[in-house]
Amino acid sequence: MTDRNSISRGIRAIDLFCGIGGNSLAARQAGIEVVAGFDKWELATKVYKENFPDAIVFNQCLEKISISPVKKKIGEIDLILASPECTSHSIARGNRAPNQDSMSLAFQVTRFSKHLQPRWILIENVTQMAEWDQYGEFKKGLLQQGYHISEQELIASDFGVPQSRKRLFLLCDKEATPPDIVPPPGVRKRSAKEIVNLNGTYTFTPLFKEGRAKKTIERAKSGMEVFKEDPFLLVYYGSGGTGNGGFQSLDVPLRTITTLDRFALLKQSEEGPVMRMLQVPELQAAMGFPVDFKINHGTRRDRIHMLGNAVCPPLIQTILEQMLRLS
Repeated sequence: MTDRNSISRGIRAIDLFCGIGGNSLAARQAGIEVVAGFDKWELATKVYKENFPDAIVFNQCLEKISISPVKKKIGEIDLILASPECTSHSIARGNRAPNQDSMSLAFQVTRFSKHLQPRWILIENVTQMAEWDQYGEFKKGLLQQGYHISEQELIASDFGVPQSRKRLFLLCDKEATPPDIVPPPGVRKRSAKEIVNLNGTYTFTPLFKEGRAKKTIERAKSGMEVFKEDPFLLVYYGSGGTGNGGFQSLDVPLRTITTLDRFALLKQSEEGPVMRMLQVPELQAAMGFPVDFKINHGTRRDRIHMLGNAVCPPLIQTILEQMLRLS
């Protein structure tokens, strides 16, 4: 059912590279009607369709879509939301060479905006996108279409999300200069402890069980020297820039969720230290998705991948509300 706020505002949006719909959820919460989502990953679009049943879903590569028939189908739109593929921009790709075709998909945003002529565009990506050798050309294309652009790096934990996820945002508006700074809404910072289930709902296994990786045990021992009897998180894949690359406290926001299974909870028990990986509902909460957002498709690994690819809705909602105040 269409949100009544979206009808009163009359603002209609599409979501490019929509994934499971973090941008769309934020827009809906901001009183915007999301009329269509576009993504090439069939599994993600199944999740999207379940959560946005009134939206038209295009499960295709954007570069293969002819925009004219799309425009006839969806009508006039006011806002494009876009989170272009970020893997080749991100340091998370490791030593792999960047895929230029993947990076160039960002130009689909300007192709769609040229044909659909929305007043607003909101683009989200990893901060490393600004180092892309075609980034200047990408922004130039937006400027040539008449958009005023504000570039900002924002951290999700400043906006009430229990995760220290830092991302680049391009706020684009044809009729007004977007906010130079999107101020955090004055909410307190939330810690990882708020989303981690410590009450035994999920199964733990002994740290020193047979077959446990040597590096995992070394990481755990280092963490236990710091946290003593207190539970903490083991962190895989990267340092997070803290110096204690292998672990983190539960009393601070979770480090950035990636598309891989990255976080394990370690605690003491009567039998000694035990551990388990964080589960999908915990990671969903750490991304800022509400409990009633449905992720019912795919394996556990698929669902973690989809969450790691997503955006944090509370942050996006704040940005959109700031942009719309200029209307």
